[in-house]
Amino acid sequence: MMRAVNMKTIGLIGGMSWESTASYYQAINKGVNAQLGGLHSAKLLLYSVNFAEIERHQRHGEWDKAATVLINAAIAVQQSGADAVLICTNTMHKVAEQVEAAIGIPLIHIADSTADALTLNNVTKVGLLGTRFTMEEDFYTRRLTVNHGIEVVTPKADEREKIHHVIYEQLCKGVICEASREAYIKIIDSLGAQGAQAVILGCTEIALLVNQRHTAMPLYDTTTIHANAAVSFIL
Repeated sequence: MMRAVNMKTIGLIGGMSWESTASYYQAINKGVNAQLGGLHSAKLLLYSVNFAEIERHQRHGEWDKAATVLINAAIAVQQSGADAVLICTNTMHKVAEQVEAAIGIPLIHIADSTADALTLNNVTKVGLLGTRFTMEEDFYTRRLTVNHGIEVVTPKADEREKIHHVIYEQLCKGVICEASREAYIKIIDSLGAQGAQAVILGCTEIALLVNQRHTAMPLYDTTTIHANAAVSFIL
């Protein structure tokens, strides 16, 4: 007989893009099953937004409107029984504080989870790949630096534009291009030349294109790290 397990429920705010949300769903369920075995899987509530709406708000700088979409999603999963919330994207953590303030359950922050993994491995200077918003604005880098004492280096302007373009025009659409992988690896190498001890894959789609077998530089996949934090909370 399968033993009873007191498992918490996670509310996932996904769809940004759904390609990486699928990775979250799989990773969290696999993580729970690895710990409990048998037929165990995670107790999850998924609110998947229309990414076209979110991307339009991002492009026009309408972050308050984007925040409202995520706040409504967070309230919905809380009311449905979630014990904590995950925003399944790095970029939209720009409005994480607004979402957290609107709910009465914890928000597991992707930058904090990533910082914990870096600190565990004594990484004090790290490169950051992500959308233009994540690399150029300070909502993510400030949290790593101020809250966790980790120095962050980012690619050059033309490299940031290339990274951003590949995310939105290829990875979010499920397109994997070898030339784009080679460009990303070259950028990762350049961050190492700037003194980075490791590189954060700071967009949840990037791991669809680049992973550890492609480079000697230590990579920190935020999708996997965030999913692991969810598993720890659930159990």
